[in-house]
Amino acid sequence: MPTPTEARLQALATELKRAGITYRELTPMADTGLAHDHVWIHREGDDWVARLPKQSQMNLPPAENLAYQTACYQRSSPGGHTPTLHDTLPPSEALPRGGLLVEAIRGRLAKLPEDLPAIADALASLHRQPLPSVAKQAPLLAPEDPWQAMVDEVRQQANWLGDAQLSSKVTQRIKQELDLLPPRLSDAAPTLISFDTHPGNFLIRDDGCAVLVDLEKCRYGLPGIDLAHTSLYTSTTWDINSQAVLSLREVINFYRRWQSAMGDSPDTDTLVACRRATWLWSLTWCAKWRAQHLNAKDAQQRGEDWSAELTDPAVIDHVRDRVEHYLSLPIIDHVHSELQCLQASL
Repeated sequence: MPTPTEARLQALATELKRAGITYRELTPMADTGLAHDHVWIHREGDDWVARLPKQSQMNLPPAENLAYQTACYQRSSPGGHTPTLHDTLPPSEALPRGGLLVEAIRGRLAKLPEDLPAIADALASLHRQPLPSVAKQAPLLAPEDPWQAMVDEVRQQANWLGDAQLSSKVTQRIKQELDLLPPRLSDAAPTLISFDTHPGNFLIRDDGCAVLVDLEKCRYGLPGIDLAHTSLYTSTTWDINSQAVLSLREVINFYRRWQSAMGDSPDTDTLVACRRATWLWSLTWCAKWRAQHLNAKDAQQRGEDWSAELTDPAVIDHVRDRVEHYLSLPIIDHVHSELQCLQASL
């Protein structure tokens, strides 16, 4: 699978030298995602990884995107289940979107269902952190009503349904699911959440500890969103290296492990509502990607950019396959049925 280009590596080397950061070797890592290139930085002592943004999934300009991701790593690190942020490289002519230099985690990809308990503990370590005062929550998103903010984001993405060239039956089914989102929740206390916890974003260290390595979209929101994003069908079958279809019992055990680690949990209605909303966020993102990915690259390096030019064609093919699968009627019906069963069993 292609890796960052030689020009990209040279640009990183130039910026590391400018920053006075020494190293022995740079090793490009496989291109497996849509948002970053990754380079392993071999150093005397602990190695680092350079995360070089291709775009901003938060639709932020380069400097704001770096500041946001910096806050994500800094706010998450007290939980002990995320990489330490060591430094940042500001946007420059060589690296127009800059970069983050984080702790290199040595571990294997998560395997489901056996690593779900470790992942539940990692999520609880994030969600248990004290909520900072309102004045100290920026730059992370911190909506006054996190449930309404989630519903608004889903509905905003749903505007892409009309441009995604889906069948009328699929569009109708998604709109039916949107109508099932409750207008409000009675138990919606916010915590620090990742908002991007699909299993491919976890590494398992030799000691069995799960580490959430991709932190770009953190915010103060509902922890049920992270639980859903870890265990939904649209998440557990996303990453080609860690695909699994969880049984209802495995999903319930995952939720209960997290509840035990938290000590205080939202009620079942809230957890299931978050699960439906997260699934619909994923479906509407698929519609958005389907409509946008053939657009030309954002030459101005402004913010969000799903153009296929930025990513290895094999990754694009994989994403296209998953998008078509998740937007099919049988899979929509499958996830809908699971939600009904979870409501009755959790």
